[in-house]
Amino acid sequence: MKFTTRSRYATRMLLDIAMNEEDGPVSIKDVAMRQEISIKYLEKLMRDLKKEGYLNSILGAKGGYHLARNPSQIRLGELVQALEKTEPCYGCDEQHSCCPRIHVCLTRTMWEEASKAMYQKLNQFSLADLIRDTSLCPKNQPDSVPSRA
Repeated sequence: MKFTTRSRYATRMLLDIAMNEEDGPVSIKDVAMRQEISIKYLEKLMRDLKKEGYLNSILGAKGGYHLARNPSQIRLGELVQALEKTEPCYGCDEQHSCCPRIHVCLTRTMWEEASKAMYQKLNQFSLADLIRDTSLCPKNQPDSVPSRA
């Protein structure tokens, strides 16, 4: 299964904000620089995340973004589901049928269960869990070479 850049970048952005908001609101420019993501792309994600209740913003010269919830309350499965609204990862259900065989498909149940299991696993992790595990980041390992996601 492949997640879109929306989910991957949004997770990185929320993690960046969580780790840097102790000194006040975090600017989109700073997130873009640290995460090597375009400001325009982040602006769109921030609007979506604000609408979904993950971010709040403060206007003005010293404004920026901060989390709307405690990092321990942001479950990664819920975040991915909020951002990947187009269709389920297995590609067919009653609302998003992409196949004329949806009602007689012998593999549909397996794909539904696999999708549910994936989201259940992702929901076992919160943003706070990722913050605690920053030591696992490849850049924090000896002799590591940074990679781009």
